Amino acid sequence: MERYFSKRKIYEVVNQEPQSENRTNASIRPRVETNLDDLPIDPGKRKNIYTMDGNDRERVRRFYLQKGPFQPKMIFPKRQCGERDRRFVSTWFNDHLSWLEYSVSEDSCYCLFCYLFKPEHGGQSGGDVFVTKGFTNWKEAVKKFRDHVGEINSIHHKCMRACQDLMHEKQHIEIVISNQSEQTRIDYRTRLVASVDVAKLYLSQALAFRGHDESEDSTKKAPENNQLTSPRIQKDIVRAMALETTKIILNELGDDLFSILVDESRGISIKEQKVVLLRYVDKRGCIVERFLGVVHVSDTTSLSLKAGVVELLEKHNLSITNKSPPKVRGVDKLSCLS
Repeated sequence: MERYFSKRKIYEVVNQEPQSENRTNASIRPRVETNLDDLPIDPGKRKNIYTMDGNDRERVRRFYLQKGPFQPKMIFPKRQCGERDRRFVSTWFNDHLSWLEYSVSEDSCYCLFCYLFKPEHGGQSGGDVFVTKGFTNWKEAVKKFRDHVGEINSIHHKCMRACQDLMHEKQHIEIVISNQSEQTRIDYRTRLVASVDVAKLYLSQALAFRGHDESEDSTKKAPENNQLTSPRIQKDIVRAMALETTKIILNELGDDLFSILVDESRGISIKEQKVVLLRYVDKRGCIVERFLGVVHVSDTTSLSLKAGVVELLEKHNLSITNKSPPKVRGVDKLSCLS
């Protein structure tokens, strides 16, 4: 489980040289909490928020959101853009009041929302240009600002909603739970503990997740903000179980031939999706069927179905073009979709 849930680090190593037996503890130091007063206001001088300690990120995000985007009033310098010199226009702040920032040191602009919450990978309209590099093409500014904001489900809008949720403390799960009745809290904890216990039992882990014993009598209980009450942590548990289960199935299958079973499984979202199972002969000579995953498809045509299934198989390194001669312990691959 440590591949998915690493133990909390109380100390950080200053010197990576191997320690001798007589060496003192001078080479380790307690984690220093980020001083909010030392955080730069100029977006061009900020360091990537994901390089900060995870325990400090929420405080840093609140700090910058309370300050608001950095929008200085000044005479902006000119830079060459195409065949003529151009400069940042102050009226752009009025058009994008909640997120647009300008760096005096870099003569470039940034997005406050995306700086605080954009994932480390992925993006739209220039990727990280509004997060780490800084946008400077004033000639195309109006269009690029519009492209960066994008549609309602764009990364920018998702980051904006994350900022709004962070500042609305009444919506936080710990606040919601604390406002519920005692019986409701007991029922929630019972369901949560049962889910965690099942995951721990299935994965044969003697210790609780993140290296802590979460039992009531434990002296090494995790702090209040690490009690596995976050939906994101619960999803991590389920995801870890799915990965381990799939790994066991693929190891059992090995390089043998297999067939697949596909059936419709429409969820509460009313979207078309197909359940894919593997069917093969195990090492004991028994025919087994194992769940592999769910394929989301735009329609139910044979081409869309085959493309989705092929993509799922390739994700797990299962080849559909194996030309090996038939074996006693296998059947033809994807014959039903050929």
